[in-house]
Amino acid sequence: MTTFEQLGIKKSIIDGLKEIGFEAPFPIQEATIPVLLSGRDVIGQAHTGTGKTAAYSISMLQNIEPNKTIQGLIIAPTRELAVQITTEIKKFAKYTGVKTVAIYGGQGMGIQLQALRHGVEIVVATPGRLIDHLKQGSIQLNEVKYVVLDEADTMLDMGFIDDIRFILELTPVTKVMSLFSATMPPEILRLAEDYLNNPKQFLLDADDLSGEGIEQAYLVIKDREKMQYLIQLIQENKKRQTVVFCSTKNRTREVARSLRQSGFNAVAIEGDMSQHRRESSMSQFRRGQADILVATDVAARGIDVPQVALVVNYDVPNQEMVYFHRIGRTARAGAKGRAVTLVSYSSIGDFNLIKQQIKVDMIDLNEKLGIPVNIPDPLKREVGQRRTFGRGGGFGRREGGRGGFGRREERGGFGRREGGRGGFGRREERGGFGRREERNNTYRRAEERDFSRRDNSRESSTESRRTMHHVSRKPSQRRRW
Repeated sequence: MTTFEQLGIKKSIIDGLKEIGFEAPFPIQEATIPVLLSGRDVIGQAHTGTGKTAAYSISMLQNIEPNKTIQGLIIAPTRELAVQITTEIKKFAKYTGVKTVAIYGGQGMGIQLQALRHGVEIVVATPGRLIDHLKQGSIQLNEVKYVVLDEADTMLDMGFIDDIRFILELTPVTKVMSLFSATMPPEILRLAEDYLNNPKQFLLDADDLSGEGIEQAYLVIKDREKMQYLIQLIQENKKRQTVVFCSTKNRTREVARSLRQSGFNAVAIEGDMSQHRRESSMSQFRRGQADILVATDVAARGIDVPQVALVVNYDVPNQEMVYFHRIGRTARAGAKGRAVTLVSYSSIGDFNLIKQQIKVDMIDLNEKLGIPVNIPDPLKREVGQRRTFGRGGGFGRREGGRGGFGRREERGGFGRREGGRGGFGRREERGGFGRREERNNTYRRAEERDFSRRDNSRESSTESRRTMHHVSRKPSQRRRW
């Protein structure tokens, strides 16, 4: 078995690792640390719970000096993930003198500016807030030695790629760069080709997704029966910590409220909550004051609680990779865990596609518990077909993204909710009034229709003037609801 000493890691780092129980490197750490220490760029395809945070941060700490200049930059898609990464690095760096700060939207600029003035060596940031600091000059990247893009595919989904390119252009060409992503879509590979220099690739087979160490099961039931069976699963878990995933923010709030009404200590995390409330919920869950955390997918990015024994998919995720991100919240750091998916009749097609990617036998709880599956006739023809859930939405980007008029992470056009539909928006994901070009096209089409109608029908002059008055109204003059 390889040790951190054999990898050449400094004693000050090893002391911090041993204090938190890191006796030997995980496979991804053993593979990537020597490459990064040699000064070569890395592409790593790694899922949550594999130890990738330690892989890139230990390498970074090895060659960073505590001289109060920013030498390491880690870019993450969400505030929760940025906070989690920062917390981990502080543990590793406890005896090194290296300081780390998290930079993200939703927290006051004053707090971040104060930390930056005192001097830090590593910045962990979400793209939008990092650009705010770059533009006002409170962060300089000219001394950066290491750059990490964590969960790059999520940043692509949230519309951050242009921001990432803008940021990377401000870093030295001599930096060592690593990119970690659960999937490798073409746009991510193009980004790597543009900014990474002869990277060493550690790519897992995309089909090799087993959820090792996790007992996986499913139960096909009516949607209205889900709460009943969720309560049974939680009771069987005997007060050990549970994470429940829902596809929409409304559903998240409803499930958490129902669990509290049933006597459970449940907290929720979803995109419409203020940063203070989100941090409070996570703190209660981490400290064990709450046994159950109900969350949406994006809001749950960065959840790293080793004691989680059960993950319940209250709703079937709409992508295979989302499923593996969810269940990866249990069985952390080599522990065992359990994941149960509650499958409504209308979601059987989606679930079957996910099931095909799983390399372990899933437990059929319908068979085990003797619960029949009686699919209504109108739905039978849809079973086996993929149905898309939570994909609708307006022009904005999901929580943590940008769009509309804003630059901050928490703004966007009409806003695509996390796993939900677009709407007129609340503060964090949505805002603004969409894309001007599409609105102008709408007005042009309206003008063409009205002019055609006027020419063909020869309405009265009074009616024509009324039509012209309506059509010629500028977009900015139109009533906003």
